[in-house]
Amino acid sequence: MKKTIFTALAAALALTACDSKPAQPAEAAVEIANEVTTNDMAYVQVEAVLAQCDLYLNEGAALQEKTQKAQKSWAQKEKNLQAEAAALQEKYQKGLITTIDAQNQQQAIEKRIAAYQNSAQKEAQTLDEENYVFTNRAQDLLQRAVQEINADKKYKLIVNATALIDADTTLNITSAVLAKVNELYAADKKK
Repeated sequence: MKKTIFTALAAALALTACDSKPAQPAEAAVEIANEVTTNDMAYVQVEAVLAQCDLYLNEGAALQEKTQKAQKSWAQKEKNLQAEAAALQEKYQKGLITTIDAQNQQQAIEKRIAAYQNSAQKEAQTLDEENYVFTNRAQDLLQRAVQEINADKKYKLIVNATALIDADTTLNITSAVLAKVNELYAADKKK
């Protein structure tokens, strides 16, 4: 059944190709489709591997928590500074402070806002860089795991399950990839 689908797909691709070459005969399309069989393919649920791997459980969750804490802290600081500026405006409008005092306090608030924004920007850049490095490490571990699993060239095609609509579960190598990612992570930690 699956070979028939691949044959039909290959034939359709051959017929609809928009290349300047003349159309290939149907036999050539069938030969191409027969080169990759279901035994030569596998899929990986990449999101599941990344969410369950030791790298994420040990470092990713902590980084995510650190990012969330920073965002909450920034929101609270902004709220406090806005409240302080609003209180100053209210005092001034009620005539409780002089214009000069209001201007001095406003300048002090503006300096604190600028310092806060500068500090928050540096902290955000640091977090962005940490997230970038973490993502690259995760992608590297995943790529190395897939390469090691397929070192014998058993699979001609390994795809991310995100793009799959339907597939036989026997083609799923997610657990093997997860185990290999964890193994590689442990080895990297020892170095």
